[in-house]
Order: sequence, then C-alpha cells, then structure tokens
Amino acid sequence: MTNYPWSDFTPVRTDARVEYEGALRDFERRRYVDAAERLEWILGQPVDHRHGLGDVRELLARAYYHSARLDLAESTARAVMSDQPTNGYAAMLLARTLQRQGRAEEAKAPAALAAALGVTAD
Repeated sequence: MTNYPWSDFTPVRTDARVEYEGALRDFERRRYVDAAERLEWILGQPVDHRHGLGDVRELLARAYYHSARLDLAESTARAVMSDQPTNGYAAMLLARTLQRQGRAEEAKAPAALAAALGVTAD
C-alpha cells in the first residue's frame, strides 16, 4: 500500500451551502456515508435557529437509510416529522425504515400517513 501525503487529509469545511451541494453530489453517486458526514457537519454548526434545515435532515435520513444505518434513519425521520408533520416523504421513509427493521406493525401508521399525503414507496 502506497502512502500518499494526502491520505490523512481532513477537509476544511466552512460553508454550509457548499457542503450541502457536496452532499447532494455524494448522494447521487451513492456515496451515502460521505453525504451523511457532510450533512452531520451542517447540522452541527451553531445557528440562531433551525429554520430551513428540514431539507438537510430529510437528506440525512435518506443517507442513513441507504447506508443501512437504520437506527439513525429512524430517529432522523422522526425528527423531520416532528418539525414537519405533513412531510409525506419523511413518513414514507420512516415506514420503510421500520419495515427493514422487521417492525411491520409499527410501520403501518407512518405508511398510512404517507399514503394520505400522496406519497407511496413506488
């Protein structure tokens, strides 16, 4: 294994917008763990309010789901739904996460909510 001088490189993050755009690119490339790291950084930044971070949390829940980090996907989807009770995609994501964890009975309520809001898993 060759050691390159940049192998221990840790990116310097200073701009949430740049990181969000990078997370979107990572997600599109199916680099879900990388996307989650960027999104976690954004959510860890000090802000006066959390308004406008719903998209960040939703994408983070999706990244957790697709990287099979189901406990984190569940808690993040629940947080999105707490802030945005009519977010049908978050409800569907929660339902799918619960199903993947073998909790089909528990998944029925968020699945019904998602369907009522016009979102299906298809």
